[in-house]
Amino acid sequence: MKKIAILSLLTVAAWPQAWACTSLIAGKQATADGSVLVTYSADSHTLYGALTSSPAADWPKGSMRKIIEWDTNKPLGEIEQVEHTYAVVGNMNEHQLTIVESTWGGRPELVDTTGIIDYGSLMQLGLERAKTAREAIKVMTGLVKKYGYCSSGESFTIADPNEAWIMDLIGKGPGRRGAVWVAVRIPDDCIAGHANYPRIHKFPLEDKENCLYSADVISFAREMGYFDGLNKDFSFAQTYYPADFGALRACDARVWAFFRKYDTTMDQYLPYINGEVYNPFPLYIKPSRKLSVQDMKEAMRDHFEGTPFDMTQDVGAGPFKVPYRFRPMSFEVEGKSYCMERAIATQQTGFTLVGQMRNWLPDAVGGVLWFGVDDANTCIYVPMYCSITRVPECFSPANGSMYEFSWTSAFWVHNWVANMAYARYEPMIGDIRRVQTAVEGSLNARQSAVDKAAAELYATSPAEAIEFLTQYSCDAAEASTARWKKLGEYLMVKFLDGNVKREENGHFKDNGYGLPDSPLFPGYSKEYYEEIVRQTGDRFLEKAPQF
Repeated sequence: MKKIAILSLLTVAAWPQAWACTSLIAGKQATADGSVLVTYSADSHTLYGALTSSPAADWPKGSMRKIIEWDTNKPLGEIEQVEHTYAVVGNMNEHQLTIVESTWGGRPELVDTTGIIDYGSLMQLGLERAKTAREAIKVMTGLVKKYGYCSSGESFTIADPNEAWIMDLIGKGPGRRGAVWVAVRIPDDCIAGHANYPRIHKFPLEDKENCLYSADVISFAREMGYFDGLNKDFSFAQTYYPADFGALRACDARVWAFFRKYDTTMDQYLPYINGEVYNPFPLYIKPSRKLSVQDMKEAMRDHFEGTPFDMTQDVGAGPFKVPYRFRPMSFEVEGKSYCMERAIATQQTGFTLVGQMRNWLPDAVGGVLWFGVDDANTCIYVPMYCSITRVPECFSPANGSMYEFSWTSAFWVHNWVANMAYARYEPMIGDIRRVQTAVEGSLNARQSAVDKAAAELYATSPAEAIEFLTQYSCDAAEASTARWKKLGEYLMVKFLDGNVKREENGHFKDNGYGLPDSPLFPGYSKEYYEEIVRQTGDRFLEKAPQF
């Protein structure tokens, strides 16, 4: 197996733009209840975490649809509108179709600066115009072929209540309409994922049922001088984004960590993750057990715990074992380039979700976006049914912004709590996890009763069922935000000024006369004190006066 070239200077320059979203997948036979499950974290330093929605609509013949770039809000042009568009809530439409992404960039010369369709608009258009995953692949690839694709390389998860697909896609350069792409169906009994690096290497060219691709995916690579081997040896990933250190350790390692939870053989791919040999781990694996919705939520909270990349086990974690590294991720020491780890859970998340799609229920009841804002590690995933007709005020795009704090905005309340924890992670995370577990546990426990009531109501009055689910979703979101605000108030009081207030029977302990009892002074870890002495020698050593 050949060595992978580590393109140090190029990689470091590209990393800050490349480290973004993560998506994980579980097929319907790989889940505890038969759902198709997908996850997403929209990771961005400038994205305000909110839940968008658009109603179903009929359009007059000749109508045009404006295309606004998702990342910049820049108008890109107009395309022909279809006669009917489906209702969309976040990343799921009324038919339970769910589409999410992760950006990987790839060869920069393949960005079509003359194209009209960006990756964010492409997802939205797929949701507006398709009922199933297969139909969405056809719609999305057809749109970029007609109007051009102006974004860089992208991986999409495209899933419905029966199937889940990964599609890797990249443009063909300025003035060349269309894209080269390949889409592979994830087997029903398997899990998969992608995280800012194309996951499809070699693919089954003859399996037209489970593998779709552009007719020129290989011939275009030959034309551009990217590939000159046999068709059977063609790797989409290595051709359109040759692996570098950032692609492996900052991106593919996240999917590897997810797989490792459910496959004890994954450590054999550590040499690949470390850039030593080209031996990619599989696109999908059969997990050791079936996954629940809660398992997928927990997977989004991963910081490489228990792996060689565990972010709590080096000096960067500080005295409170913080599993986060603030940007920039890359740095230089004595002329050598270094980089911190990038885990699935990260602080700069706008919103995150677990999409649950169930084929045994009416679409209005079967599709649920378990939706959260800010860091997946410290959020509450709240059920937003795909049929809801209004968005909770706490998730509204009009409630606050990146420049305007709002105490009724879930995004700001969750950021407030998370940013307290970033300063003192180890002492605080236990209290955060306790409340998070209680709230999510309660929501999980109620789901079957809510589903049953909604399905029975839907059989006689779909409109009443949808209103029932809308009110339930809004109430759940508002209640969870209010509970998180109470948690923040509690943390502020308990950990004020680096101390820890004593507690007794669920209340802060007083001194018997109405004033606070003497607080605890937790100090720092043994390892931290040892490091202080190592760095400072006798500077802080207590010595008797010599006079």
